[in-house]
Amino acid sequence: MIQAGDTAFILVAAALVLLMTPGLALFYGGMVRGKNVLGTIMQSFIMIAVVSLEWVYLGYSLSFGPDVGGLIGGLAKAGLSGVGAAPNPDYAATIPESVFMIYQCMFAVITPALITGAFAERMRFGPFLLFSLLWTVLVYDPVCHWIWGAGGWLKARGVLDFAGGLVVHLTSGTAALAAALVLGRRKGYGREQFLPHNLPMTLLGAGLLWFGWFGFNGGSALAADGVAATAFVATHLAGMAGMAMWVLVEWVHRGRPTTLGAASGAIAGLATVTPASGFVGPNAAVVIGLLAGGLCYVGVLAKGWFRYDDSLDVVGIHGLGGVLGTLCLGLFASKAVNPGGADGLLAGNAAFLGTQAFAVAVVAGYAFVLSFVLLKAIDLAWGLRLAPEAETEGLDLSEHNEAAYNA
Repeated sequence: MIQAGDTAFILVAAALVLLMTPGLALFYGGMVRGKNVLGTIMQSFIMIAVVSLEWVYLGYSLSFGPDVGGLIGGLAKAGLSGVGAAPNPDYAATIPESVFMIYQCMFAVITPALITGAFAERMRFGPFLLFSLLWTVLVYDPVCHWIWGAGGWLKARGVLDFAGGLVVHLTSGTAALAAALVLGRRKGYGREQFLPHNLPMTLLGAGLLWFGWFGFNGGSALAADGVAATAFVATHLAGMAGMAMWVLVEWVHRGRPTTLGAASGAIAGLATVTPASGFVGPNAAVVIGLLAGGLCYVGVLAKGWFRYDDSLDVVGIHGLGGVLGTLCLGLFASKAVNPGGADGLLAGNAAFLGTQAFAVAVVAGYAFVLSFVLLKAIDLAWGLRLAPEAETEGLDLSEHNEAAYNA
C-alpha cells in the first residue's frame, strides 16, 4: 500500500542525490587548472541528460526488470513500460514504482560522473560521451542488477551493499584506474605543478556532496523509518571522522593541515560508509570513517609511487573507499541494528566477511576489464585524448570554445 510519508521522503531523497552531481562538478572543477574548469564541470553536468535518457529507455529495465539468469534484467520495463503509480513489491512496497525508478536514476547519473576525475584535463568530449553511455549499459546496469535486482546472482549469495559501495564507488573507482592507465599522464606530469585554481569552489562542492549524501544513504532505506535514521546518523559520523583523521594524518605527514585535505577526508568517510550505512551502529560508523581518513590518504599517495595520473584521486578515495567499506560491512554488520541485514565477523559470522570479499573481487575485476576494453576500443576507433596543443590550450577553449574567466 502506498504510504504518503515514504513517498515524500524518497522524492526529497531523489532530489538530494541529483544535487550531488552538480556538487561533484564544483568539487572537481575547483581542483583543475582554470583553463579546464568548464570542461571538467561539463563532464559531470552532462551526465544528468545522457544517463537519464539511458535509464528511461534501457537502464532501469536492465537493472530492475524481470531477472534473466541472475545476470541482467530483461527488457520488459524498457521505456518505463508498466512503471507508474503502483508499487513494485520486489523493491519498495510503500512508494510508487515511478518514485523508486527516479530515485535509482540519480545513482546511475552520478556513477560515471565520478570516473571523470581520473582523466580530468585530457579527454575529448565526444569520445567521453560514448564511453560514459556504453559504460553505463555494460558495467553499471549489470552490476546494479547483480547486487540490488530481484534474482541478481550476488544478491542471492548474500552480498549486501546498502547504498552503493560496490555498485557506485567500486565500479567507478576501478574504471577510473583503467582510464588513468589507458590515457596516460597529463602533459607535463612530474615536471609541472598542477595546482587547484579555486579551492573555495571545491569546498562548496564538498558541502553539497555531504548534504546530498543524506539522501544517497538515508533514502536507500526506501522508507521513512528507523533504518533510514540509522543510515543518516552513520553517514554524518563517518564523514566527520574521515575529515578529522585525514587532516590529522596530513598534519603529521606534511606539517600543515589543508582545506583540500579536509574536503578529501570528508568525501572518503562518506564514500566508505556508504555500503554499511544502514547495517551498522554509530560507533562502527565512526571507526569506518577513521579508517577511511587514514587509509584513503595513503591510497592517494600510492598514485605517486606507481606513477599513474589519477588527476583528482578517484581511485584512492572512491575505489579504495568502496573496497574498505564493503569489507568493513563484513566486520561490523549487526542484525541488532538492522534485522534485514546480516551479522558480520565481530558478531560471530566469519562467512559473511568472505562473501563481501568475494563480491569485491568480482565487481572490481569485471568493472576494470570492461572499462579497459571499452576505453581501448574507443581510443582505436576515435581517439580519446586531446591533441598536445589542445591540452596546452585547455578543455574550455579547445572543446567548448568558451572561458570561465573573461578579463
